[in-house]
Amino acid sequence: MISQNTIDSVFETARVEEVIGDFVNLKRAGSNFKGLSPFSDERSPSFMVSPAKGIWKDFSTGKGGNSVKFLMEHSQFTYPEAIRYLARKYNIEIEETEQSEAEKANTDIRESMYLVSEFAAKYFQDVLLNSEEGKAIGLSYFKERGFTNETIKKFNLGYSPETWDALTKEALGKGYKLEFLESTGLTIAREDRPFDRFKGRVMFPIQSMSGRVLGFGGRILTNDKKAAKYLNSPESDIYHKSKVLYGIYHAKQSIAKQNNCYLVEGYTDVIQFHQAGIENVVASSGTALTPDQIRLINRLTRNITVLFDGDAAGLRASIRGIDLILEEGMNVRVCSFPDGEDPDSFARKNSHDALVAYLEENSKDFIQFKASILMGEAKNDPIKKADLIRDMVTSISKIPDRIQREVYIQECARIMDISEQVLVSTLAQLIQKDIAEANKKQKQDQKPFEVHRNQPPKNAGFSGGDPEDPRTGPPDDYPGEPGYYPDAPAEKVNILYGFERKIIEILLLYGSVVENFEDVFLKADEEGNVKEVSEKREYKVFEKVYLSLQEDEVELSNTLFQNIYNNIIDFYNQNETFSLDKYLMHLQPEFAQEVTNILMEDERVTIHNWEGQNIYPKHKSETIEQNVSETIFSMRWYLVSGIIAELKNSLLTDPQEDNSEVLSMVVDYSKLLNNFSKKLGRVVVPYH
Repeated sequence: MISQNTIDSVFETARVEEVIGDFVNLKRAGSNFKGLSPFSDERSPSFMVSPAKGIWKDFSTGKGGNSVKFLMEHSQFTYPEAIRYLARKYNIEIEETEQSEAEKANTDIRESMYLVSEFAAKYFQDVLLNSEEGKAIGLSYFKERGFTNETIKKFNLGYSPETWDALTKEALGKGYKLEFLESTGLTIAREDRPFDRFKGRVMFPIQSMSGRVLGFGGRILTNDKKAAKYLNSPESDIYHKSKVLYGIYHAKQSIAKQNNCYLVEGYTDVIQFHQAGIENVVASSGTALTPDQIRLINRLTRNITVLFDGDAAGLRASIRGIDLILEEGMNVRVCSFPDGEDPDSFARKNSHDALVAYLEENSKDFIQFKASILMGEAKNDPIKKADLIRDMVTSISKIPDRIQREVYIQECARIMDISEQVLVSTLAQLIQKDIAEANKKQKQDQKPFEVHRNQPPKNAGFSGGDPEDPRTGPPDDYPGEPGYYPDAPAEKVNILYGFERKIIEILLLYGSVVENFEDVFLKADEEGNVKEVSEKREYKVFEKVYLSLQEDEVELSNTLFQNIYNNIIDFYNQNETFSLDKYLMHLQPEFAQEVTNILMEDERVTIHNWEGQNIYPKHKSETIEQNVSETIFSMRWYLVSGIIAELKNSLLTDPQEDNSEVLSMVVDYSKLLNNFSKKLGRVVVPYH
């Protein structure tokens, strides 16, 4: 178990923008950073990182938290895994404390699969470098490919012995369970005995963007025609072929830095490019390119250069993936190598400078590339040429951006010597057809459902919370339907929810700030007359809030808010100074989501660029005392309005009874409402 000292060091050292920057291409937006959400398919940035607050917020999905929470959400790390990852990143020594049996038993299935995969990767490399068989067969193969020892270690290359159950025996002997060897595909179970899937193959571990071993690719070295040349791990809970790119872990920083990603087909293509000094390269690992793989690159850059082998048949088949890239709104260039060459062989034969120069000189726009490849087939055949033009316009129709489509249509018209008007007409027909098919599919996918009368419109544009999150709901001044809250009057819950959420926000942002607040109390003069007197007194904001709620004998009605409130007040009382970083470091995971939502509320302004539309929100810190006082008085006003409404309802239940006492209470509470109205400086309309 990781010691608290290590955890504290990790939180104190880790910078949220650096951690997330390894996975998301961030761009500065004022004092913050923004980028495309890594959790949804979007083309406009809604992902915000606040270095000052040490947190992030994804406005497209509602997710948010600190560095550790990001790793847990993005890479499915457990809490300890995230801490270990950050400790490695920042070279922090991990102190361990003894783990209890109960804690060991809580290790989940996915973590066990990761652990057995990581063990296998280390085992395969150890066999490669230290066994006679590994050195004679596996290592000699990699050396023939021109890989250095440094490269072999960097990519954790290995060798699986020819023996039927070498890995399985070793893993079982080390205490790893057979069920996890099977679920990762490392071992194939038979009734008589289990055996290794990858026996007699050189091994290529496949890593996630965070560096975890997800699965393996194994290449056979014999001429056995019955065996597949390459064999991959089967699909599992941790390995999904369509969502993985080989080399992404080693390439991510270079991709973001170079603002371009080279896409190749095989493992050795990636490795050879890295060894040649070009690191912004990944491979689809021999599988057809998928939208998920493209989106993985899109988190780091919008520019892809697809590298093709020199053979014409491979080129014709491979260019189909270009349309998928265009659909994701990315910029595509294409580069092919001389006939008979592939990225691996070409990189091996050329120096770094020669390779860079070749890529720069021979990378073509996808329209030029398609024309050069397909024109050879069309030659002087009018029908084939028409098909080629239609093929090119089909690709252009996949581009979401209208301006880019216009530019490519002009380029296509120039290259193919055809009227631009004809291409525009064809493009319009194709787009209309795509829209019709999409609408048809949407109607088929829709199922009848009943909308609750209190459910808000799905994309309601209010700022008091996430419109699709039933916990936050719209504020009381939202003109549409109030949010849906089961088993409670929606309007009542919404209004009170808003006040209580505001109290938590005030405590988080300004709790330790000292302000002068107006205190009102009764004082007798020399003649014995009691008068209401007010005077300014100095309080920390958290003290004023706490004393006000204590005075009113009020607890927050929302259980989550009350728990967060207690947590914050305890933190203020136990610490002389309040540090948001320190508070978030020790924040319970069950509170983290809501606290992040509240803290990042202001970042919506940056995301939506209100100032660019000449809308200038007032900064809350400019009126802290007013903000606190208005929130407290408004909440009192609301609660008193509720009491008055209940008293009036009781008058209706039995009109025959003597209601003079109740009427007196209504009058007294109404005077109190008028008092609140004066304090707030506006006319008070009862909520109830």
